[in-house]
Amino acid sequence: MAIVVVGGHARRVGKTSVVCGLIAAMPEYRWTAIKITQHGHHVCAGDGGGCDCATPNHSFAITEELDSTGTNDTSRYLQAGATASFWLRTRPGSLAEAMPRVREIIGEAENVMIESNSVLAFLEPDVYLVVLDPETEEFKASSLEFLGRASALLVHQSAPVLQGLDTQLLRGKPVFAITRNAYVTPEVVDFVRGSRKVQ
Repeated sequence: MAIVVVGGHARRVGKTSVVCGLIAAMPEYRWTAIKITQHGHHVCAGDGGGCDCATPNHSFAITEELDSTGTNDTSRYLQAGATASFWLRTRPGSLAEAMPRVREIIGEAENVMIESNSVLAFLEPDVYLVVLDPETEEFKASSLEFLGRASALLVHQSAPVLQGLDTQLLRGKPVFAITRNAYVTPEVVDFVRGSRKVQ
């Protein structure tokens, strides 16, 4: 089994597009895709709406996506060719509580693609790709925490990597140029295919 994790330094940098591109480029792997979203204060982990119900038994929710015609990220996974698609919503700091269910899903899958940074605290993937967009200044704490573990960096428009990063974290890592028209290039696919168990 192969486990590929796709993360990014901020929202809306193209993580979902990378996941979908990889799924579509390697259909023979019969990917199960999982999106992990950590909601903030007063946002329901059950349905993403506003609430004040942050109780111990409401710290996370995971649902399987069955609609391949929708526009949300988990529907896009199915459109790309995933055999199964799941969305995990959790409060910040509560991902550990959801990991037993995530591990069950992984155990039932042929190969797994996960869109997340924070899952790196609980598993060692075969490949961890990090999407960087120098035009987006935000930098998630979870991305910075795990950046040193990246297998490769996918950097928008061959632009310089974000300023202020510790270059020691990036040294020796393959860097692939991507654009909003080509999030997954043949070189990225070849890199993923050639990595450890992804063969």
